[in-house]
Amino acid sequence: MSLIDLFHKLRRFVHPYRLLVVATLFLTLVGAFTAQVNAWILRYAVDSISAIINHGQGLKAGYTVLITITCILLGKEVLNTFVQFGQKYFGERLRILVAQDLAQAMIEKILTYRVTFYTDNDNEAGRLQTRIDRGIASLTRLVQIFFIEILPLFANSIIALIMMFYANFYVGLIGLCIIPIYFYVTHRQALKLGSWRRKQRDYRETKSQGIISIIESIMVIKSFNREQLESTKQLTLQKELTDNQMKTRHISFVFDGIKSFIEQFGVVLIIILTAFLVLNGQMTIGAIMFHILLFSNVSAPIRQLHRIYDEMNDGLIYAESYFQILEADNEAEPSGQYINKNLKGLFELKQVNFTYPNGKQALHDINMRIEPNKITALVGLSGAGKSTLINLLDKFYTPDSGQIYLDGVDLAEYDTHFLRENIGLVLQRNHIFNGTIEENIRYGNPNADFDTVVDAAKKAFIHDQIMLLPEQYQSKALELSGGQQQRIAIARMFIKNPPIIFLDEPTASLDAIATEQIKNSLDAIKKDRTVIIISHSISQIIDSDYIYVMKDGRLMEGGTHEELYEQNGTYSEIFNAMARSLNIDKITDKIGKIQNK
Repeated sequence: MSLIDLFHKLRRFVHPYRLLVVATLFLTLVGAFTAQVNAWILRYAVDSISAIINHGQGLKAGYTVLITITCILLGKEVLNTFVQFGQKYFGERLRILVAQDLAQAMIEKILTYRVTFYTDNDNEAGRLQTRIDRGIASLTRLVQIFFIEILPLFANSIIALIMMFYANFYVGLIGLCIIPIYFYVTHRQALKLGSWRRKQRDYRETKSQGIISIIESIMVIKSFNREQLESTKQLTLQKELTDNQMKTRHISFVFDGIKSFIEQFGVVLIIILTAFLVLNGQMTIGAIMFHILLFSNVSAPIRQLHRIYDEMNDGLIYAESYFQILEADNEAEPSGQYINKNLKGLFELKQVNFTYPNGKQALHDINMRIEPNKITALVGLSGAGKSTLINLLDKFYTPDSGQIYLDGVDLAEYDTHFLRENIGLVLQRNHIFNGTIEENIRYGNPNADFDTVVDAAKKAFIHDQIMLLPEQYQSKALELSGGQQQRIAIARMFIKNPPIIFLDEPTASLDAIATEQIKNSLDAIKKDRTVIIISHSISQIIDSDYIYVMKDGRLMEGGTHEELYEQNGTYSEIFNAMARSLNIDKITDKIGKIQNK
């Protein structure tokens, strides 16, 4: 991405604050003129004082000169104080407002992306966070550099250069010739450093993701005593990052030395030329100081250019990443326009195939019919494709081929927002947001009143436990146990009250008593709804109206519990394994003995 491309992309974020830009530009112009005052005053002072001395006059004759110098310089400084304050304030305000809009634009955009975007290895949480955070920081820093640093410096330089030409064409020509040479060297430096900066960005993202991975996996790491292994991994990465940084610094220092020589060479040429012109009678002594100070104003951007250019090019690397995420329009979640006010919940899948972004085919030629107002169970070993199937029905993913119909209409034609408003989803591990219990339950229906929240909690058998907490419904939800959090998630589904329900191991993290309580509450909400349940619970499978058996992404069998069990196929094998894992024979025998007593 070039600077021109970047400014084009940033324009829509800066445009709403154009009045701030105009104010900053005006103050920049005023500041550029005040910056030249010292050079003119020094020339006036040297030439005037020299004339007074040459005429044999003393301090009395110089009072006028001293008063004039004092008034002008103090007036200039007072004006400069207001100008610099305005430049910094307006520039910083612009930076903060643009940062706010950049962050909000990113949040609004990534919320529209499909799930496959987040499952891509390049878009892991740590990598995305690094790209977004550094991208926003870099972009706002570029805005700040442009309006607070570059504009004043270059305005000063241009006006000083014009004044140099006005005073003496040849002196101005020297100043003009030095600038493009310096720019060329700086540009070559940026090209040389570009690939190294991109590597550095990748190392930083990997490092950030590695730290997040350590934090998330700390229990496993400690349980296996693998602290040294993880430390070694991070040390290797850190050394690669350090080597890259050292190479970047080495290149920078070489080019900085060249640029410093160019700048000082220009100063030497100015001194020699002005001294020659003074000796030749074409210039006063005061003009020497005048031109040196003006050249100093011309070279001020040059002295800062390497730092600013480095920052800008470093910022461009992360700006590229930011806009790659922001403009990933091919990742936008697809949505149709169709809305069915009388949704029944008849799903039909015809020859559906699906492959994950990593290349693994999860579903093979699935043909299935899920009846409305019935309970359909999906049974199979881990990796059979059950959860993937639910993800397709909820439009988290789209099939590679085949069709999915809901009430006779292709699922792709449905408005995605409408569809998900009418589907309740309870997962094996549900996400609990950082907030109160009440806020987490109300997430299912933001407009629900408190009584409705309490009623949902009661149906999920969590109300009594909430009331024992010091702050009750205002307690932090993240402080609850895993089983309690699962019931909060189920209460969230109750308050949503959708006509279609997907249950993916909803009681997996609950104890036996809680499982029984939740089963009773789920039995109540299952009435007159289309329910698809994934479970390893024998009781929930047997209660289903219809059962589909999956294996390795393929549909193996379908029927009622009795029909499938009598076939002695995959279902029978899985069901018997479940029974043996629960020691059903011993439990039945024990219960029988108790009852016979």
